[in-house]
Amino acid sequence: MEEKTAFELLKQKKYPELRAMLATMEPADIVLLLEEADEEDLPRYYRILPKELAYETFAEMDADMQENLIRSFSDNELSEVLEEMFLDDTVDMIEEMPAALVKRILRIAKPEMRKSINELLNYPKDSAGSIMTIEYVDLKKTMRVSEAFDRIRKTALDKETVYTCYVTDAGKHLIGIVTAKDLLLAPPEAIISDIMDEDVIYVSTHEDKEEVAKQINKYGFLAMPVVDAEKRLVGIVTVDDAIDVMQEETDEDFQLMAAVTPSDDSYFKTSVLSHARHRIVWLLILMLSATFTGIIITHYEAAMSALLVSFIPMLMDTGGNCGSQSSVLIIRGMAVDEIKMKDFGRVLFKEIRIALVVGITLACANALRIYLMYEFIYKNSELYAGFDVFRVMIVVGLTIVGACLLAKTLGCCLPMLAKRCKLDPAVMASPMITTIVDACTVFLYFNVAIWILKI
Repeated sequence: MEEKTAFELLKQKKYPELRAMLATMEPADIVLLLEEADEEDLPRYYRILPKELAYETFAEMDADMQENLIRSFSDNELSEVLEEMFLDDTVDMIEEMPAALVKRILRIAKPEMRKSINELLNYPKDSAGSIMTIEYVDLKKTMRVSEAFDRIRKTALDKETVYTCYVTDAGKHLIGIVTAKDLLLAPPEAIISDIMDEDVIYVSTHEDKEEVAKQINKYGFLAMPVVDAEKRLVGIVTVDDAIDVMQEETDEDFQLMAAVTPSDDSYFKTSVLSHARHRIVWLLILMLSATFTGIIITHYEAAMSALLVSFIPMLMDTGGNCGSQSSVLIIRGMAVDEIKMKDFGRVLFKEIRIALVVGITLACANALRIYLMYEFIYKNSELYAGFDVFRVMIVVGLTIVGACLLAKTLGCCLPMLAKRCKLDPAVMASPMITTIVDACTVFLYFNVAIWILKI
């Protein structure tokens, strides 16, 4: 209803009413509204917004919307937007822009801002330096609380957060932190060195951004200080940036778990050929890997019968599902730091016990199914001719238990081994585990059948 009203007001050129309506909305909600608007109307909507709200809304937009607006901006408008945006948001925007627009942005940006942007762009893509902002409140340990408040009032407008202030010496070395709560509760004449916390948790500029996000989540920080090799404070990573990193990593893991090469673009922004390219490599690998299953079946062709063949899909599916369950849980546990490499033995022992419980339960249920089908459906059928149904139940039951043990062992071991080899554990998720387990299950099945049924 709100969307319809906004579009109608724009169409009827009732700009004051539209401005009043948009002024009551949050920037993120305005972005959702503008996503439904025609591209040619986007600049008109933007210019209707009050200036401060317009800048905040621009920072919430995706790269395509920002690009559309930048193309319509005059140099003065673009300069104003850059002045109001936080530096880390500006860097994020630049990384998504075409080269021509990047040149224009850097040309319009003030020299000091241009220098800071280039410094941030030079950090490795997955490092803390690439997602930090240099807009933080710094204090000196000799300041009084009243002086600290004066400094905050003068500089806070351009800072991304004022809830945590960082105490540095003359060489910009990080020596402590003090929170807004500490300052509010301390008397005005108190000295910063007396109330600051000297046990500061910090990260280096080249630390992996995913690890930084995990630490922010672990300690419940609103921001994490980032220092260089000499422990000089160079920036902070805020909690909103940490959430973005965690979202990116989650998206990447989901793509890898589905056997798709990770892509930075969204589904609709990725072309058909790009989608195919991202998927076909893994599909080729998995298809060729499945050839081993066919080789195994061909090798045991003489031992096969309609009866034995009829159980292959069920056994392969059971093994694959067991492996997928274990791998997903282990990958998730490692992602949230619940499971570490030192826990390898504990995890393996636990999964083996789980596999035994699950395997025996499934084997018993399947044995009952085979018996009932034999007694009431296939008793006089040629399908069971010449076979001892109880031995068939034993063959299938033992294979199920073995498949569960194998699948859950691989499901917990392969992701942890991938982590040890500096690979993303998600690579060893459902498709890969399923392909390996399928071949091993068929091999186990026919060997057990030859042993028990003497064929």
